[in-house]
Amino acid sequence: MALFSLIIALLLEQVLAPNPAGPVGRLLDRWADAVARGCNAGQRSHGVFGWLAAVVPLVVAGEVVFLLLSSAHALLGLAWSVAVLHFTMGLRRFSRGYGEVLESLRADQLDEARRQLAAWRGQPAAELSSAEVAKAAIEGGLAASHRYAFGVMAWFVFLPALFGTLLPGPLGTLLSGPGGALLYALSARLERRWAGSGEAIMQNFGSFAGDAFRALDWLPVRLTALSFAIVGDFEDAVYCWRTQAAAWPDRGEGIVLAAGAGAIGVRLGEALHLDGSVALRPGLGLGEEADVEHMQGARGLVWRALVLWLLLIGLLTLANWAG
Repeated sequence: MALFSLIIALLLEQVLAPNPAGPVGRLLDRWADAVARGCNAGQRSHGVFGWLAAVVPLVVAGEVVFLLLSSAHALLGLAWSVAVLHFTMGLRRFSRGYGEVLESLRADQLDEARRQLAAWRGQPAAELSSAEVAKAAIEGGLAASHRYAFGVMAWFVFLPALFGTLLPGPLGTLLSGPGGALLYALSARLERRWAGSGEAIMQNFGSFAGDAFRALDWLPVRLTALSFAIVGDFEDAVYCWRTQAAAWPDRGEGIVLAAGAGAIGVRLGEALHLDGSVALRPGLGLGEEADVEHMQGARGLVWRALVLWLLLIGLLTLANWAG
């Protein structure tokens, strides 16, 4: 069922792409803000309680709904899984903006590419050169492909398998739905909204949300990096992963970007012109300076990795049926 849910959700978003700022997104943001107002007294321990209060009820509710619908009819359970995936993952969340930047650069419309990049990533881009626009777009695209696709897919598939093995019986059955996707997506949202808010009052309270997401993301980032290596230049991808990722400020993102850069033979990180100054960042990858062809290569890398994941999940599904 996991394979069918993923395929249907991926096809559905091509017709009806979810809006992260739509009603569901706004409702989740209000929920996160309400929990923070009720729990935040400036201590990390309050952040632990707040994270549990914000995440656990929604994950359990999602699993209970799945169980009830599946008990009524398998297709209802499938529909619920597709609905959850539709609002927790999606390549279209970044691929549209990425594609617009790519097409503008290909048409030598640098100013338009800068504007589109700034609108997509929410960062100033007026001073970026053509190579820097391509580099920033590749970095954003690879990172977003992990957070909005591979990370969610990993937890959607592996959480049911994990609990089904460790907790046979009714409890394992309860945790067999889309709760993993909810857990990952909600954790990512709280990490951005609490730990990444930049507000002093959220510093201690939001620290646990950041740690919780990094713990949940430990395995998915490595699976994403490995898949990039398999469908790209394996040797360079693994070399960059092992030798460069640790220098990146966000270790998990560094693993994804380093492996992706090595897989397509492009240099990421390094200097970036922002706000009248030059931001010096650790170098990632090997080979040439980023350009339109590397942007196309990065897009192809993501799609090949996605096909690889679906094939592997399909093989696991067949093995489970045979067993």
